[in-house]
Amino acid sequence: MNSIETIDVTVIEPKLKHPTIFTKFDNLKQGEAFIIYNDHDPKPLYYQILGERGEIFTWEYLQQGPEIWKVKIFKKINLISELSIGEIVAKDIRKIDVFRKYGIDFCCGGEKTLTKVCEENGLSQTQLEIELSKVENTIVSANIDYNNWEIDFLADYIINIHHKYVKANLDLINELALKVANVHGDLHPEIIKISEIFSNVNNVFTKHLYNEEKSVFPYIKKLVAIKNGNQEIAKIKTSEIASPIESLKKEHDEAGDDFKEMRRISKNFLLPTDACNSYTYLYKKLEEFEEKLHEHVHLENNILFPKAIHLENELISKQL
Repeated sequence: MNSIETIDVTVIEPKLKHPTIFTKFDNLKQGEAFIIYNDHDPKPLYYQILGERGEIFTWEYLQQGPEIWKVKIFKKINLISELSIGEIVAKDIRKIDVFRKYGIDFCCGGEKTLTKVCEENGLSQTQLEIELSKVENTIVSANIDYNNWEIDFLADYIINIHHKYVKANLDLINELALKVANVHGDLHPEIIKISEIFSNVNNVFTKHLYNEEKSVFPYIKKLVAIKNGNQEIAKIKTSEIASPIESLKKEHDEAGDDFKEMRRISKNFLLPTDACNSYTYLYKKLEEFEEKLHEHVHLENNILFPKAIHLENELISKQL
């Protein structure tokens, strides 16, 4: 029976501990394991691996303190490697994004297995499986209490999560809609209208994100800094945020109305019987974008913006 390697975390430089463990984990083959030895409970590592690699491992305590902790980390055996690309996409169309990222043909080349595709293209099968697993296990947590976050932190979260998503998908969906409209517009004129409507969403949100990142969000951080006693920042004497926020909310409404219209003319993104993969992918991306839009609008309209206005009013009143 082969012995399992143990990593003594206590002798590793602090900044290198997690990178060392992640490198070891990524180099494991399916069905292999290693043990970490530590002088305190390494539970934060569990959440980091779960967040960055997904549910592709098991975590077993072999010893739990009070002075020594030992944990066995096992990489699960994943049979996805023997499925064809077409089968993987059929089970979860969201995984098209991963294949597209690596230039993997999920249409004509869909009969090849994941293992075969990685061999032919010189790709890391482990990394590809990690990304596919992340897609499979990505959910929007209903337990995050955004309302208790500091608004400067919430603004950063919106930029790093929601803005990043929108920027990565605006041009993609716009180009995809044009492609589908050019191919299917004669038989399905509604797709031409959908392409035109999303072009408007693209234009509005490009400006929207710029205004938030360059003007409104920096001002919100300034408000928080003043509240926290930073004396080097000029005091707030008159309201500067109400009008920009009102404009941003109108843009939210415009985008929301655009999606309502796209849903109406497509009968809730109901695919026609002759829909190709690109047509299917477009509707999937539109529904996904709409879901992200709702989250974005909720965080700003219902939490960030009211709290920012309230804080600004408080700071102004203190100057009177």
